[in-house]
Amino acid sequence: MNLLERDYPALLLARHEGPCLSLYQPTHRHHPDNQQDPIRFHNLLRSLRALLHRRDGTRDVQPLLAPLQALGEDHAFWNHALDGLAVLRSSSMFRVYRLQRSVPELAIVADTFHTKPLLRILQSADRYQILALSRQGARLFEGNRDALAEIGLASGVPASIDDVTMDAGDRERANRVYGPATPGGTTRHGTASMESAVDNATTRFFRAVDRAVITHHSQPSRLPLLLAALPAHHHLFRTISRNPFLLDIAVDVHPDDLSIDALRQRAWQLIQPSYLARLASLTDAYHAAAAKGTGSDDVAQVAAAALNGRVAAVLIDADRQIAGRIDAQTGAVTRADPTEFAVDDLLDDIGECVLRTGGDAVVVPAERMPTRTGVAATYRY
Repeated sequence: MNLLERDYPALLLARHEGPCLSLYQPTHRHHPDNQQDPIRFHNLLRSLRALLHRRDGTRDVQPLLAPLQALGEDHAFWNHALDGLAVLRSSSMFRVYRLQRSVPELAIVADTFHTKPLLRILQSADRYQILALSRQGARLFEGNRDALAEIGLASGVPASIDDVTMDAGDRERANRVYGPATPGGTTRHGTASMESAVDNATTRFFRAVDRAVITHHSQPSRLPLLLAALPAHHHLFRTISRNPFLLDIAVDVHPDDLSIDALRQRAWQLIQPSYLARLASLTDAYHAAAAKGTGSDDVAQVAAAALNGRVAAVLIDADRQIAGRIDAQTGAVTRADPTEFAVDDLLDDIGECVLRTGGDAVVVPAERMPTRTGVAATYRY
């Protein structure tokens, strides 16, 4: 299974030779709802085939569609779905992503990939990760306000404190015998030293987990990290952690005491204030820029500025699509009939342009957008 964080933006925003096939569908985690998912996938696959024939009736589309057909027949794959599915295919690339957020059904054939659903997942301000930690083990979750799912920790991370080998000093202290050497004297084994050895092993275990989470999860995703652990373990982990994405707020409970939905609810109560604050900050920055003439909600103007690298940040309406294309040479916008079979989404393309030029693109719920055009951009100059 491909990792979205690893591929985006470098691979997915690269130029690919068309036609580019983008397939999205909502999926289901559990039986019996998931039985309909392969059927809906095959329906979307038929739509892609029809669109390809309309685009170029003489083209042999079978080599392009073969990997998707194989995916549709992979029963093991469909038995382990999440809330959504994204499949991207060109002559040089095939990517499949299980998504934690449901997506609308889409089958698009165009000159570029349709990536706004992925942009929404990766750039939305409500995403976070949870490190559920105890001496018995470590688990990592990723979620948003709507869903939470466990993701695997990187290989090589010790599963629990039992997998952390005591060093020679720990073993010697743990086996040491205390007490008088006289006949009848009471001897006692090193209980205190055993506790010290366990504490040392716990520290090494937490440190190994911290390194793995930073390297394999926090740095690639740059998501805020919540710690869910007993209060005593919070202090120890924060003492040794070097993770710059670790939040001061935390879930002060043994993670095994909560269901995954209860954990999501607790986490969102903590995350929501910072989420709303970030959206307010982005909105305020746009209004300030617009007042000075360094911001705009005009789609054509923003598209040209994005292509030229002038956009520092852009807010994009999550629930809106505008059919059309951006001329890669001039930045001119061409509107199109949304019923056409091979039309890109202007908002999608604007977000991609901004990310390619080092700007920030954030997909925002419609009710939080500061404009009604679908876009709000703040310029660098």
